[in-house]
Amino acid sequence: MTSDAYDNNKAVPDAAGLNAERIAASLIFRSRPGAHLDIPYGPKERQKWDIFPAANPSAPCLIFIHGGYWQRNRREEFACLAEGMTDHGWSVALPGYSLAPEANLRDITEEIRCALDWLRAHGSDYGVAGKVVISGWSAGAQLAVLLLNHPVISAGLAISGVYELEPLRLTPLNDALKLTDQEVAGLSPLRLPVSPKPLIIAYGSNELAALVNDSVALHEKRVADHASSRLMPIAGANHFTILRELRAADGQLIPPLRSLVPQG
Repeated sequence: MTSDAYDNNKAVPDAAGLNAERIAASLIFRSRPGAHLDIPYGPKERQKWDIFPAANPSAPCLIFIHGGYWQRNRREEFACLAEGMTDHGWSVALPGYSLAPEANLRDITEEIRCALDWLRAHGSDYGVAGKVVISGWSAGAQLAVLLLNHPVISAGLAISGVYELEPLRLTPLNDALKLTDQEVAGLSPLRLPVSPKPLIIAYGSNELAALVNDSVALHEKRVADHASSRLMPIAGANHFTILRELRAADGQLIPPLRSLVPQG
């Protein structure tokens, strides 16, 4: 396993520019009226929600979990990705979580579980009372798949995820993660029973091979287990430009995402 096999920033020449544009747009989006920002779900600094409620509290809600190989980025830097679904009358909520090496992957997974418990108990206080779809990108996709069976979740969208953790132990990413045998076995979606809840698995055709292969393998595993699964390769997209298909109201991920929770 080469050190470049999971290096998305190196694989995309304009990664820094794409990330900077998203962060700047997210700062603007977070200032929109009606947003509930920095709502704590736990005692730690990153255990907070940003919630952008729909006008109708009974509208569906999309949860988006950010990526960064569980060791970088912040929920605030992805707020603009809520724009596509809020334009279609959905609520959108973004949870934060602690990062490695301060937290291990078991801790991070448990934090997201606690965030979902909080949303189930308190979401209606912040305008979120409808069905909930969980989504995530990159490392966030792995977390979304792991938590698909949470009682508050109706369906999921996994974007450009890592679903088998063992190869990461042979890369510099493991310097912070320090993955154990137990974490690899218990937190790799490709090694776990699948949830029967509907799941869309999306990836860009210009992604790194490891991410493409994981996405295809997860879909095949779900199909073999007769679980509802849709594989969506986005032609021409890389690890970063694929997010445009969620951010834009007419993005390619929007119609299938809306179909997960049909509205009358």
